[in-house]
Amino acid sequence: MSDREKCVFVTVGTSSFDPLIELVSGSSFCKLLEDLGYSRLLLQIGRGQYEPEGFVKPGFRLEYYRFKDTIAEDIQGASLVISHAGSGSCLETLGAGKPLVAVINEMMMNNHQLELANQLYKDGHLYYATCSNLRHLLKDMDIGKLKTFPPGEPEKFAAFLDKVMGVS
Repeated sequence: MSDREKCVFVTVGTSSFDPLIELVSGSSFCKLLEDLGYSRLLLQIGRGQYEPEGFVKPGFRLEYYRFKDTIAEDIQGASLVISHAGSGSCLETLGAGKPLVAVINEMMMNNHQLELANQLYKDGHLYYATCSNLRHLLKDMDIGKLKTFPPGEPEKFAAFLDKVMGVS
């Protein structure tokens, strides 16, 4: 990846989230990212049934894979991470100091993803969306306003999760 290349990395973790992958790999979404100054879209599609078509054109390319041993390098190389709102993916991205948009999977029952994303949003660490409003959010958000997530204090994160889940 060149120094000038701005990459959006999308991850669904070890799960499947076909509506998100279908949305972000669509031509109009890729055009939006290109208009916002991004030149690469890298997708980690997990166990989903939907498999996008990768492409390369002047000024923009889309690539994807299902799984890797670690996605740390992809997170580190991204200018923006769009992730399902799972706690592991959110924590890894925020711990790497990368701007994050967490996308809530509305099809999940007992949706703790929403509670987690909402609390991290209130604390200024990320933006969150659903598939239906992700485009609008990307156009309007200011990633410069996001606060750095405090590094390496698992006890604080555990207490934070307890608070979000109503356990504390």
